[in-house]
Amino acid sequence: MTRTSLPFPDGFLWGASTAAHQIEGNNVNSDWWRKEHDPAANIAEPSLDACDSYHRWEQDMDLLAELGFTDYRFSVEWARIEPVPGTFSHAETAHYRRMVDGALARGLRPMVTLHHFTVPQWFEDLGGWTADGAADLFARYVEHCAPIIGKDVRHVCTINEPNMIAVMAGLAKTGDQGFPPAGLPTPDEETTHAVIAAHHAAVKAVRAIDPDIQVGWTIANQVYQALPGAEDVTAAYRYPREDVFIEAARGDDWIGVQSYTRTKIGADGPIPAPEDAERTLTQWEYYPAAVGHALRHTADVAGPGMPLIVTENGIATADDARRVDYYTGALEAVSAALEDGVNIHGYLAWSALDNYEWGSYKPTFGLIAVDPVTFGRTAKPSAVWLGEMGRTRQLPRAER
Repeated sequence: MTRTSLPFPDGFLWGASTAAHQIEGNNVNSDWWRKEHDPAANIAEPSLDACDSYHRWEQDMDLLAELGFTDYRFSVEWARIEPVPGTFSHAETAHYRRMVDGALARGLRPMVTLHHFTVPQWFEDLGGWTADGAADLFARYVEHCAPIIGKDVRHVCTINEPNMIAVMAGLAKTGDQGFPPAGLPTPDEETTHAVIAAHHAAVKAVRAIDPDIQVGWTIANQVYQALPGAEDVTAAYRYPREDVFIEAARGDDWIGVQSYTRTKIGADGPIPAPEDAERTLTQWEYYPAAVGHALRHTADVAGPGMPLIVTENGIATADDARRVDYYTGALEAVSAALEDGVNIHGYLAWSALDNYEWGSYKPTFGLIAVDPVTFGRTAKPSAVWLGEMGRTRQLPRAER
């Protein structure tokens, strides 16, 4: 093995990410909890206790810090903070502030996400993001997060993957039962405009709490690759599913880039990966270089000066050696983009823990395994490898 120094600048974020509903357990007031227990939704299994991280967050942070990570992205559950409209829980607010303080005490810089796919049931009942006054309701919730983020939190994400929120809204409106073999369904245009408005309102609310907070949002980048002659088709397909959300973030302090695989586009639209392509547990094509393409495309759309942070990147696999291989290829792509002048400020892996992947516990993305009965945490070799890389700033690679 050879070691190559990584061109990470001073202050580069090096960590892992999680989402509240996927790890906390028993988020009984969220829309997803209701969906998981609705037979008509055809959800494979409910989240139930998840990883019990609501009670065991200190163990999670201890492990991440011991492994060598310097940053931890976690989310605040809106349905806990505001379980009924206009009523805010001081106890839950204090809980998330303890998490911020706990991260800081362990040398982990907290990145706080204010919305990661779930909303309170009452918000969904009003009509969700497209309801009258939805942006104001979200901004009001953000304002009440001031005790959580108002001190010593440098990076705040307003909304995770708004393009996927719009895609899921499109599915719901059309009555379609699932995703096509390749590519994404058509996003709902009304929801697209609504989440952009909510984001802008939230950015304003965060900056009112503290103008020094670096605020942005994260976008799911599908790495649309045009086959010869399909460049115009690809651009038209990509714009409503991705670029419109990047453009909406041009006034932000940073953009989160989240990428896992690629989608090839031909003259007639998305093309499934070949039958013999290696696939992950989510059935996505194994393609570690995706994150490099995602970073470069985001920089092209947002402008060369926009700071970018890889806020999610990883692989669902039961083979941890393959996880190391994936991260090796991904980090080679990130390093190459940095060397070419792309303004990258951090890399956060998905996910810190094996967790609830929106309907199933089978896709294991985690650097840390979680026993479903005892909730014992065990760092995988990939976690040790990735954490050590943060200390050494060197990427081990096999000689070619």
